[in-house]
Amino acid sequence: MSDAITPTINFKEKAIELLPEGASFDACLTCGLCSSGCPASGIENMDPRKFIRMAMLGMNKELSTTPWVWTCTQCKRCQHVCPMNIDISQLVFLARGNWPKEKKPNGIVRSCELTRSTDSTSAMGLPPDDFVFVVNDVLEEVREQQPQFKDMVAPIDKKGAHFFVNQNSREPMSEPDEMVPLWKIFHLVGADWTYASKGWAAENFCMFSGDEEAWYDVIKTRVDATNELECAVWLNTECGHSYYTMWNAVNRFGMEANFRVESLVSYYAKWIREGKLPVNADWNTNNIKFTVQDPCQIVRKAYGDSIADDLRFVAKKLVGEENFIDMQPNRSANYCCGGGGGFLQAGMTEHRRTYGKRKFDQIMATQADYVLTPCHNCHSQMEDIGHHYGGAYNVVHFWTLICLSLGILGENERTYLGPDLANIGL
Repeated sequence: MSDAITPTINFKEKAIELLPEGASFDACLTCGLCSSGCPASGIENMDPRKFIRMAMLGMNKELSTTPWVWTCTQCKRCQHVCPMNIDISQLVFLARGNWPKEKKPNGIVRSCELTRSTDSTSAMGLPPDDFVFVVNDVLEEVREQQPQFKDMVAPIDKKGAHFFVNQNSREPMSEPDEMVPLWKIFHLVGADWTYASKGWAAENFCMFSGDEEAWYDVIKTRVDATNELECAVWLNTECGHSYYTMWNAVNRFGMEANFRVESLVSYYAKWIREGKLPVNADWNTNNIKFTVQDPCQIVRKAYGDSIADDLRFVAKKLVGEENFIDMQPNRSANYCCGGGGGFLQAGMTEHRRTYGKRKFDQIMATQADYVLTPCHNCHSQMEDIGHHYGGAYNVVHFWTLICLSLGILGENERTYLGPDLANIGL
């Protein structure tokens, strides 16, 4: 255990600074809506209402040192249901940043350090040259083994491309075939896109560590790379927090971004509506049931219900409306799964699974066979809690189901499909 002293924050002062106009803590009815909707309530003997009450009572030392700030995923559901719209996540962010580096969860700190270690901004430390090699190697293999895609491209550093596409490091590092369905989708719709050798990665655990300087540096690399290639859109793929860290930082730090920050989910819906992705549910002859997880980072914290509606539009087109069962609650009111906020990297496994029990119960209540989610942290967390608590569901990316529906999903691109789907179309 580190001997470093954690400085004390005046939480009451900071909380009052963060109050929305016209709001007052004096008017708080201690209604408990924030705590009732927080899966982290009770962990480390803390909850959002208690956190605010302690702040008002001047219990700064206790709040400055409570490990609870690392179990709160900063999902903002407490703010979503609060009658005064109080953003407790900002106090948690301040508390995280206040902890000495050596006392912070090592996994989050290490992921941030790896992100800053190369121009890739990869939280797994994958250098630019290695990324380029993996992309080209996988592309060559697909062209050889799947002749219908012999003309498919995966450009890197293509100047003037419309889309600058990011990628979660998990794919090139350990699941390279999972990149291919996305390339096929771009190929079919005729998208003008590119990766970049610099700033291509999707993760940013520096924000979760509370280190604003590091958060800024990572995003600056990505903004500069996108500006340099003169792309019109920085397109976030199926990775939740990477959208929020980019979009929020551009605004928070006043960065010069000569492009729009957008999500692939909206384009899935757009391309389906335009007929460029002629998906259907004809393959689902056994009426396999699906539900959708709304990633906090792109739904509640960014787009709101509009992108949640796009998620459901795409899902129903893919699996059949009669085979879709929504979790309750859902959209902006959905519960965080517990995978975000750096929780997966924090090494607090017991706490994370306790947090995830509410999500597990939500999923099981739908009796769905599969959970669709456009977020890697959600994906990993829901898989883990499913195994831990004995659930029989599978978790799958949207790009997998899109290519399955279109009959173009390769044999090596089915990692997350269960035996009921693994051989469809082969």
